[in-house]
Amino acid sequence: MPSIPLSAPDAPQPIGPYAQAVAAGGFIFTSGQIALDPGTNKLIAGSLEDETRRVLENLRLVLAAGNASFADVVSTTIYLTDLAAFKTVNALYGEAMGDARPARSTVQVAALPMGARIEIAMIAWKGGQ
Repeated sequence: MPSIPLSAPDAPQPIGPYAQAVAAGGFIFTSGQIALDPGTNKLIAGSLEDETRRVLENLRLVLAAGNASFADVVSTTIYLTDLAAFKTVNALYGEAMGDARPARSTVQVAALPMGARIEIAMIAWKGGQ
């Protein structure tokens, strides 16, 4: 199955050899997003809440490059460096997702790129588009 790289110019650019997202077989697979500022491509300074909001906005921009939105998301994976942050992240995620309720996994990891505290990846369904 061929894949088509997607690029969102307003979202942070990849920090390695990967695409922001790819479209394949009617799905959009985002790369994990951390709280990079799109203007500087550096990790934002601030609270976990600030990081979470930035990650979700980055994902919104990347999904939009494939004509998708959070309403199209069928699966989400959240990586946290401290699972004690789950309640905070869960509340912000719920606000951002609105009525969408995709499948979701949340896992604690030892570390994330650039010292981030949160990373989120999503899979969206766009059918034959």
